[in-house]
Amino acid sequence: METATREPVYYVTTPIYYVNDVPHIGHAYTTVAADVVARYRRLRGRRVFFLTGTDEHGVKIEKTARERGLAPQELVDEVVERFRGLWKILNISNDDFIRTTEERHRRAVLALYEAVKQHGDIYLGTYEDWYCIPCETFWTEGQLVNGACPECGRPAERVKEESYFFRLSAFQERLLEHIERHPEFIRPEAKRNEILSFIREGLRDLSISRTSFSWGIAVRDDPRHVIYVWFDALINYITAAGYPDDAERFAAVWPADIHLIGKDILRFHTVFWPAFLMSAGLPLPRTVFAHGWWTVDGEKMSKSRGNVVDPAAVAAEYGVDPFRYFLLREVPFGLDGDFSREAMKNRLNSELANDLGNLFSRSVSMLKKYRGAVVPAPDRGDPRWREFAGLAAEVNDAVAAGMEELAFSRVLGEIRRLAAAGNKFIDTQAPWQLAKDEGRAADLDQVLYCSLENLRLAALHLHPFMPEKTAAMAAQLGLPELFTASGTEAYRWGGLPAGTKVTPGPALFPRIET
Repeated sequence: METATREPVYYVTTPIYYVNDVPHIGHAYTTVAADVVARYRRLRGRRVFFLTGTDEHGVKIEKTARERGLAPQELVDEVVERFRGLWKILNISNDDFIRTTEERHRRAVLALYEAVKQHGDIYLGTYEDWYCIPCETFWTEGQLVNGACPECGRPAERVKEESYFFRLSAFQERLLEHIERHPEFIRPEAKRNEILSFIREGLRDLSISRTSFSWGIAVRDDPRHVIYVWFDALINYITAAGYPDDAERFAAVWPADIHLIGKDILRFHTVFWPAFLMSAGLPLPRTVFAHGWWTVDGEKMSKSRGNVVDPAAVAAEYGVDPFRYFLLREVPFGLDGDFSREAMKNRLNSELANDLGNLFSRSVSMLKKYRGAVVPAPDRGDPRWREFAGLAAEVNDAVAAGMEELAFSRVLGEIRRLAAAGNKFIDTQAPWQLAKDEGRAADLDQVLYCSLENLRLAALHLHPFMPEKTAAMAAQLGLPELFTASGTEAYRWGGLPAGTKVTPGPALFPRIET
């Protein structure tokens, strides 16, 4: 990546996913959302750094490896491919894929640990409390629910051992001040209020090492201790940005513009992580955005119910881009959503097949039939031109505002206005009637041009969400370079060159039969 002194890099991250998990719809949701953000920013002319990866340390990995007769490194090398493979299937455009077992990450963890220690915020003590192995989370007696973890419902274990502690309690007021002064730091607002309430209840110092297992990064001057998985894992974001080895690159990339996470790991990212960074004297990420959870046909997703949604299987059944579209269209980002194949079929048939796909096929076919597939020159003074130009400007502004808020569903609704306007325009202008009257050739030219230019803008706006389908749209429109020219000019009405030759192809969004 270039590190010249220019506009800062836009840095977007997913969580790093725990490799003991099977990739499911929740993993796909966060990663597709991050991919859309990254692709959108690139189209708008920004330099982007998009990071995802895997969390590969901890007692669960050590235990699973032992049960399978493998070394932990052998196990993680095998299962990490589940995630790499899924991101390839879903067309994820990440710039880096970080693994916590990499040497660059070990150096970063030890460097940050040392920086925090030098500031007096690490001390040796004894930890005694309840611990949930599946969640890698510590709980007090009062936080347990009938003796079980309040997050996953599984039994917690009483743990007592020597531990290094991070002075989290010392950062209570600084955290409150930062969150109150920077309302954009935690989004949505309900999650911000939740964290403020949690901090105001009082913060306890945090155990950040364990001696009961060995699969992790050992403390340099006390190798009996392995660094707690959440201290280790969170540091991935600065590892990939160049910390501590490449100061120039780190200055260009960090702080992250946005961490996209599931709401279950909000506390780690908005309490622990900023406190670690404050202690080390490093800038804090600008925004942490916590999205909701998915249920399946109204029920909580779980292995025991057998209703875990396999993203690769759904993408194979319905198509990658329709699946991506559904994930971000079905529910406002930040709220919980429900996945059902019926809802997906209805959404894709009504919005993609009936609206956009039908409009595209009609428009390209009519240009071929009436003008030999060559885009005619428009009349830029025509009222129809001005009306579409106004709509295009409105949609562009609404998309830009919505993307700033990560309101993906609203953004897709705004883009849908273009398809709705295009279909109505063709129905009211009736180009098949205009084609019968040679004296109205200019009217037919205007209708055909406006219809196709409207679709050019729809493809441009939809590209971050559906990169393959919009590439097919661009190819049929005779605009193979549509997505390579970045910046605001591409979004202005009237960018389709007269004389462009279209090439009609197969239907973009065939109807899904129920």
